[in-house]
Amino acid sequence: MAESQPSVVLDHVGEKRGCPEDEKEEIPSKKPRVESDHENGGPAHQDEEQGPVEEASEGEEDGETFADMMKHGLTELDVGILKYISDHEGFSGILKERYSDFVVHEINKQGKIVHLDDLSVPAEAADVPEAEQQSNETDVLTAVQKQELGELQLFKNKEGNVSIEVMEDTKEKRTLVHKAIKTQFPGLETKTEEKDGRKFIVAYHAAGKKALSEVKTTAAPRKHFWPKNRGNFCHFVLYKENKDTMDAINVLSKFLRLRPNMFSYMGTKDKRAITVQEIAVHRITAERLAHLNKCLMNLKVGNFSYKNQPLKLGELQGNHFTVVIRNISGTDEQVQQAMTSLKQTGFINYYGMQRFGTTAVPTQHVGRAILRNDWNEVVDLILKPRPGAEKEFLVRCREEWAKSQDPEASLKKLPNKRCVEGQLLRGLSMYGKKNIITAFGLIPRNNRLMYIHSYQSVVWNTMVSRRIEAFGLKPVEGDLVLSGATAHVLSAEEAETHSIHDIVMPLPGFDVIYPTHHVGKGYRELLAADRLDIDNMRHKVKDYSLAGAYRRVVIRPSDVSWEVIHYDDPRISLVHTDVEKLDKAPPPVFNTEGKFRSLRMEFSLPPSTYATMAIREVLKLDTSIKKQTQLNTTWFN
Repeated sequence: MAESQPSVVLDHVGEKRGCPEDEKEEIPSKKPRVESDHENGGPAHQDEEQGPVEEASEGEEDGETFADMMKHGLTELDVGILKYISDHEGFSGILKERYSDFVVHEINKQGKIVHLDDLSVPAEAADVPEAEQQSNETDVLTAVQKQELGELQLFKNKEGNVSIEVMEDTKEKRTLVHKAIKTQFPGLETKTEEKDGRKFIVAYHAAGKKALSEVKTTAAPRKHFWPKNRGNFCHFVLYKENKDTMDAINVLSKFLRLRPNMFSYMGTKDKRAITVQEIAVHRITAERLAHLNKCLMNLKVGNFSYKNQPLKLGELQGNHFTVVIRNISGTDEQVQQAMTSLKQTGFINYYGMQRFGTTAVPTQHVGRAILRNDWNEVVDLILKPRPGAEKEFLVRCREEWAKSQDPEASLKKLPNKRCVEGQLLRGLSMYGKKNIITAFGLIPRNNRLMYIHSYQSVVWNTMVSRRIEAFGLKPVEGDLVLSGATAHVLSAEEAETHSIHDIVMPLPGFDVIYPTHHVGKGYRELLAADRLDIDNMRHKVKDYSLAGAYRRVVIRPSDVSWEVIHYDDPRISLVHTDVEKLDKAPPPVFNTEGKFRSLRMEFSLPPSTYATMAIREVLKLDTSIKKQTQLNTTWFN
């Protein structure tokens, strides 16, 4: 499987002083809560899952265009990420030079790391009448027909088709042929055609461009016999490479002819990575899923079991990461100091850069306008022309809006109407510019809430930087700790009995309390500067009322281990993946005298944490795309 380019160079920076990026989401609740959003596994917004490297690496623009675009992007300073808590000297390296340099394994509800290590079908599933019926149905296809259908299934001719004449023209016979094809060759669709008085069943690929206009992916799933003693949900492990979770589910749903919402999962995972997670699907047999391994690209499924319940977002206990930083400049002593600090102390639990977007109009600015009830500004921020490179059709759309303020004319400039700009313009054309709140509501709820959560995140990052600047890692009088879901203000005596790992800071909202020391009072000043009233965080639109939440200031990873690897071939994978182990491929062999040095680290993180922030603490790096693109360009030159 081809590796994608470019990589991103990570360089260390000095400490900064002063304080100045479809499913269940963070729903504003009536009760304060502990944060449950997660970079690589918890409830997440659609646009927040690709970290800075994914955005840089997966863009369609060439290096110069992307670098030009990122000149107008954000840095960590812009979103309140200012401090480090370790005192070792930082060093540089390359993160995600290959997507296999970032491997994520989900930690399930039972606390077990999820692996793909079994492709077999459960024995009980092989005994059900459906499977027996399917084996009889396959007899209606000849060996030649099976060969032709197999080649069609394996993408050898996506726009072609296979026609099978039905000699015994009865509805029962045609039904058997239809079912045999769809059972044995997932991803193929069938239809009946009549030519010259003869009946043919035509099989074609569901992924073909011609077929896309004909296949109704929203059709209700076909009913099959389902034993009463079998759980209604088939749980399985999904292994994916260089593909985000929703893309993978869309592929599975197309091959199985299901709605994507028939699948459930506990969290979304990075795109530019190898990830392993548990998925559940309603009333689809393990046999049908296992057949997909013949034709899936960059995906594999296994470890099947039947259960009575689906999965729910946020149920996971966390994620286990295996991260390779290539071409490190740090000495063995620097690496030892950095990783020991990560293991013993941890890192500041900042919201990572992917929470705030990549363009010249940060998501938190839109969120601030929503909270201020300034809907004209919301529209202006989303639709106005902006500096930096963008896809040409977006540039034309923004120019048209700036010139005419005509939503229908601007919408015509967009080939893809499903982007946020397109959805907003469609709403404005339907409801008019005097009904912006209603028009804005056409944007999916996840995306709308992303904006206000982004604003909360900037406030949290900024105030935590102030907290670390003022008091370091020592709990003090006025800090907050959690007792269950309730926050408690520490007295001076109580502060002596706690560690920094117990301390939480609030995201602003109507149902949280704030630290009573001077840093806590800074929340009011910060929101007042943004023309917001901290005592009135309820919004006239219920969706945008913020209850608030609590989030731990410092996170200490578990299961931390590391090694410095020497090797000669920069193209080799430095991680032994689950699929390689299934294929009995030997693990990578390293040359202790090799000319290249890499740091391979492993650690587990709970939900609501960003792996990029742990890596930032180790390397003392600025993780913003703007900074990394500058370093990237310099390194490649």
